[in-house]
This record gives sequence, C-alpha cells and structure tokens, in this order.
Amino acid sequence: MARWGLAASVVLFGSLALGVCGYHLIEGQHWIDALLNASMILGGMGPVDPLRTKAGKLFASFYALYSGLAIISVAGLMIAPAAHRMLHMFHVEGRTPGEEPKRPKRRTRS
Repeated sequence: MARWGLAASVVLFGSLALGVCGYHLIEGQHWIDALLNASMILGGMGPVDPLRTKAGKLFASFYALYSGLAIISVAGLMIAPAAHRMLHMFHVEGRTPGEEPKRPKRRTRS
C-alpha cells in the first residue's frame, strides 16, 4: 500500500508542480500566487486570482480539465490496493472468457 501511496503522491505533486510552473511562466503570477491558484484548481475549488492573458486563460482551462482526471487517478491509485485485498478475501480469481469456473475436488472416503 505504501508503494501505491508513493505513486499517488508523485502524480499529485507532479500535477501541482505543472500548475505552479504554468501559472508562473504563462500568466506571469508570483510563485506564491501561482501555488495558490494551482492548489485551488487541483483541489476542485476554482481559481483565486483573475486571469489577464488569453494564454493564461487557455492554460487554466486545460489545467482544470487535467486536474479532474488527475484527482480521479490518484483516488484509483489509493483504492486499488484495498480493493485487491478485498477480492483476495472473497477468493475471487480471474479467468478467461469461456473458461469454466474451478470447482473444489471432492474428497473420497478411504
């Protein structure tokens, strides 16, 4: 579970870094303002500072769409190990389509 948590953290912080750099370089915001805007969009709250340039508005719209998918991906990475363990608890095994389910062998009395 720690490995998947680390993968989720990399995706989350990488997405935040992408947003901070985009707001700073494209929109020309100070680093702290860029961090605030990127954090708010990544968290689903929306932008804080108004955007002034067309390039900044385009970046913000694409970053908002990307952020929604990134959060869903992070949730999937965090849920995957728990769901995998739950499937093991119920002894759910994968099989190919058309394959008959495996039945336990009958024990014969000797």
